[in-house]
Amino acid sequence: MSSDNKVKVGVVGFGMSARVFHCPLITSSPYMHLAAVVERNNNKSQDVYPWIRVSKSTDDLFADAEIDLVVITTPNGSHYPLALEAMKNGKHVVVEKPFTITSKEAEELARVAQETGRICSVYQNRRWDGDFLTVKKLLNAGQLGRLVEYESHFDRFRNFVKAGWREQSDAPGSGMLYDLGAHLIDQALALFGMPKNVFAMVSNQRQLKETNVADDFTIILGYENSFKAILRSSMLARHAPVLRFNLRGMNGTYRKEYLDVQEDQLKSGMVPSDAEYGVESNERYGTINADFNGIHIVGKVDTEKGDYLSFYNNVAQSIINSDPKSLAVKPEDGANCIRIIELAQQSSDEGRVITL
Repeated sequence: MSSDNKVKVGVVGFGMSARVFHCPLITSSPYMHLAAVVERNNNKSQDVYPWIRVSKSTDDLFADAEIDLVVITTPNGSHYPLALEAMKNGKHVVVEKPFTITSKEAEELARVAQETGRICSVYQNRRWDGDFLTVKKLLNAGQLGRLVEYESHFDRFRNFVKAGWREQSDAPGSGMLYDLGAHLIDQALALFGMPKNVFAMVSNQRQLKETNVADDFTIILGYENSFKAILRSSMLARHAPVLRFNLRGMNGTYRKEYLDVQEDQLKSGMVPSDAEYGVESNERYGTINADFNGIHIVGKVDTEKGDYLSFYNNVAQSIINSDPKSLAVKPEDGANCIRIIELAQQSSDEGRVITL
């Protein structure tokens, strides 16, 4: 830890994930200092952050005694070996989602984190989407009564193959289930915990000759009292606005369209210190129709302000205070998410409900 008590951070990779999500948030945190980026063939990160050191290998970064936290933004198949090596070299770790390819790998990282006393977290930033924070607030207040169905969508329209490893048939962890599925599953588990059973249909709907990765899925998580969480994603959803949440309870419903604004804001160069960052315009607000405390409520629900920066502030505070228990996204959460991904694929392959 540096003398100013800031966590010194090294980022592995400088692709879209690092450029848009991680580095702008790290440099916005009052508890962190971006010190190094691993770029094997370029120095593009120095054009944006001229004070940093560019490392040409992860070995070089892991050997740097000044680096406290390593952030891994490389392709999915490298997450496990890099995180394991970083922790064995005494570094705290943040891994871009999905945590790993298999739950066995995820459980091993959780075990090593516990043994070494290192902070190990997964970048599940969408727990701090404004719409998800709004859903949590409504449920905590009981405004819909007993919830009977939670429906969560993350759809796109892309009837072609986008360049990059995420749609490569032979790339470990490619396809929608490991990509957007990791977000939807983590959000559901954060709200409701592990389910009793899983049923899923995972498919390749586009049937493009360039790739056969999964581009569509429906996952149904079954819980007690006939409650179910339906998680849906498609690469062929051209409707606008897109459905994001649809919640049904004994006392009413809540429906939300449009995706959270933070990704587009970060892509445009906005940062969390900007006044409008994370703020959604009122025409995008969700709607409620419910009875609450004897009053029939019909109308819009203000969307909570999105706050991705809270993820990194929490990681930093956990490191500074040497308190893994205070971590918002624990490695065990990452392992549970990967386990559900595995069960969803198994359910789809076998055409049956899988009981945990």
